[in-house]
Amino acid sequence: MLVDSHCHLDLLRLEDETLDDVLSEAQDADVQQMLCVSISLERFPAMMEMIAPYPQISASVGVHPDSEDGEDPGEDRLAALADDARIVAVGETGLDYFRIEGDAEWQRERFRRHIRAARAVNKPLIVHTRAAKADTLRILAEENAQEVGGVLHCFTEDWEMAKAAMELNFHISFSGIVTFKNAVELKAVAKQVPAERMLVETDSPYLAPVPKRGKTNRPAYVRYVAEYLAELRGIPFEELATTTTRNFRNLFNIS
Repeated sequence: MLVDSHCHLDLLRLEDETLDDVLSEAQDADVQQMLCVSISLERFPAMMEMIAPYPQISASVGVHPDSEDGEDPGEDRLAALADDARIVAVGETGLDYFRIEGDAEWQRERFRRHIRAARAVNKPLIVHTRAAKADTLRILAEENAQEVGGVLHCFTEDWEMAKAAMELNFHISFSGIVTFKNAVELKAVAKQVPAERMLVETDSPYLAPVPKRGKTNRPAYVRYVAEYLAELRGIPFEELATTTTRNFRNLFNIS
């Protein structure tokens, strides 16, 4: 079986189908569990209501670092929302300097509040990082994020960052980007990450893997990511699927 360790089911545009159809397609691909990741507290209640009937879907709570819509959650509020059996992680949080202009201290402070909330409820972090390598690692270390660990999701950085993150008790998750032809450095990282620290994800509805690139991504497509990684690492697909599923369950404390 497989797990999609990071998807945004509430962002899928379901026009001619239902969420049941999406989950049935995932089941046909042997994707039996998934983690629906929060990016907005405003959207959070609707997200939780949407996934409520589906025990195979876990959830996180957090505000995406790109969000500048006025949401500025305090750590107490985040911790209160995270103190729920259905919530297995805090995030998506982190730093993204790719599009930002000017002072990003507000983003760094929000990242710190997420880490403190995760430590308060003893749940792992889901970290987004883009063009912010040094600050991401520095803040994780300064806030003792290694106490709860977590995952650097949709990893696109170099081996140096992967190694530093793993030393801080973090996993490395690969998305469809690793299947892209120009992702040469990322493929090299994917060969080196220890099996016990690897996860697979879609980040759906974004970043569909080859051979579905350009289409709306869906949880079923995590199989393409896993198959590609298995071939890249020279191991049987079943071995990679079993290992990443076990890693997911251990990290997020899911039976």
